[in-house]
Amino acid sequence: MVMNDPMQQLSDALDSERQALVEHDVQALIRATGEKLEALRALEIRPPMDNAERLQELAERNRANGVLLARRRREVGWALRQLGRSENASAYDAKGQSQMLHTRRPLAIA
Repeated sequence: MVMNDPMQQLSDALDSERQALVEHDVQALIRATGEKLEALRALEIRPPMDNAERLQELAERNRANGVLLARRRREVGWALRQLGRSENASAYDAKGQSQMLHTRRPLAIA
């Protein structure tokens, strides 16, 4: 995505990011995140001088997307736990050795 206005590029990327989060579209989320990072790099190189209000609005939208992303992560974690799976977490055994903690939980008891 090539644009002259990095603030508009950031705005568009934030819109795409939110849409991807709402639609659970991982590929679109990856693209939007890349576009957002590109826009932020451009803003670091050439910061806007007179758009503090617009920057504040974009920062709020970014925070809102972060809240939505955190919610999605919690939903995925909950679903994995219900299926008896969890993210890999290392633990130490009684001998102080690092090992992978494997806990299983039956989905039903007959």
